[in-house]
Amino acid sequence: MGNTAEQIIDTTAFTGPVFRPGDTGYDAEIAGFQAAYTHRPALVVGAVHAEDVRSAVEYAARHGLPVAVQATGHGLSVAAAGGVLISTRRMTDIRIDPEARIARVAAGVRAGALVEAAAQYGLAPLNGSSPSVGVVGYSLGGGLGLLARQFGYAGDHVRIIELVTADGRVRMLTPGDELFGAVLGSGGNFGVVTALELELVPIATVYGGQVVFDAPLVEQALEAWKDWTATVPEELTSTVTVLTFPPIPQVPEPLRGRYVASIRIAYNGSAEEGERLVAPLRAVGDRLKDDLRVMPYTESHTIHSDPDHPHAYAATNALLGEFTGETLSALLTATEPIQAVVDIRHLGGALRRGGPAGIAVDNRDAEYVVRVITMPGPDAGDAVPAEHAVVRAALAPWTVGHSLNFLYGAGAAADEAQTRGGYTPDTYARLSALKAKYDPRNMFRFNRNIEPAD
Repeated sequence: MGNTAEQIIDTTAFTGPVFRPGDTGYDAEIAGFQAAYTHRPALVVGAVHAEDVRSAVEYAARHGLPVAVQATGHGLSVAAAGGVLISTRRMTDIRIDPEARIARVAAGVRAGALVEAAAQYGLAPLNGSSPSVGVVGYSLGGGLGLLARQFGYAGDHVRIIELVTADGRVRMLTPGDELFGAVLGSGGNFGVVTALELELVPIATVYGGQVVFDAPLVEQALEAWKDWTATVPEELTSTVTVLTFPPIPQVPEPLRGRYVASIRIAYNGSAEEGERLVAPLRAVGDRLKDDLRVMPYTESHTIHSDPDHPHAYAATNALLGEFTGETLSALLTATEPIQAVVDIRHLGGALRRGGPAGIAVDNRDAEYVVRVITMPGPDAGDAVPAEHAVVRAALAPWTVGHSLNFLYGAGAAADEAQTRGGYTPDTYARLSALKAKYDPRNMFRFNRNIEPAD
């Protein structure tokens, strides 16, 4: 049947709206956070519940069409040209069981909405830095959260997955099911997740914020942070980001246009102990910004202050077994001549220990992840930025793998070799075999794709 959706479709099969190219609302429906790419499907189904999703998958399977899924569009790298796009942004139901500390979230729920809902009960999800990221997409990539060193990956705390597979069947997956672990860590390769049940943690406040150093102290701050991370408890998770702030009104005047090192801290502990722990960082020297404080967890998104507007971006990363002085020197040499955001996150702690057996998040022995984020120009297309290869080569002596969840844009690099590189050989072989069993025609391929085994 090819890669189009010109066949007659019974729109009464869906509760939500259906769009084709040229329809009013089509462009708004396909728009996402990633401005470098946009899906251009032949058919968009604006799902409002699981039955809409099931009907859309069943239609695509019947006509031999590939399926893309989008809630927020943050992780889009491989855009659909034709086929069916299932837009889950309308699926925003959240149910909290405060006694069991469990949240059930539908496919379109954003992290900020879940944080607010859980906070009413003194609870918190294991969310990441951005409140506008979709909870489901984040969890399917593993989910590296603000307090990851204490609690591990968000995917380790998922307890039920509601999944529509390529045969149009709705499956309820729990730990021990062969697809349960495969889905967590594989980013949408096995179907469309319509809901998750996940654990919440009893946290109402967090000590955190940013300590920012100006250009003359950047290298010293990086060196101090590197040494400091070897001393901190698991309850503290931190990131250091090196960037030049753009000279635009949205950036506060003290930071506008400056080259800085920003250390972002999240600590589940008292203000007194937090202040003691960060003293070695403050000893580096004068700060452009220092807003460390105890804050309601509902303000935790201010720790990283991620951009909240759609824009074009591409990123690569390297998981490192160690981060030495030599590593730091190699990284600075590689990134000094390029316009990029360099982000180094401290791992270890509970991230090493894992969750239910079979979850497809590998390289848990990594101690750090280095991300390099570039802003592609309007004519970049899906090309791989040359800067990415330079940074990966510089970090190769310490690299133990890469995180598929932190590969953004650069769709031309999203091949089988790149996907294999995110897993151990045994994990990839297991996933590929399951792909052949549950999605043999590779219907779900607009992602870092796992190809069905022969």
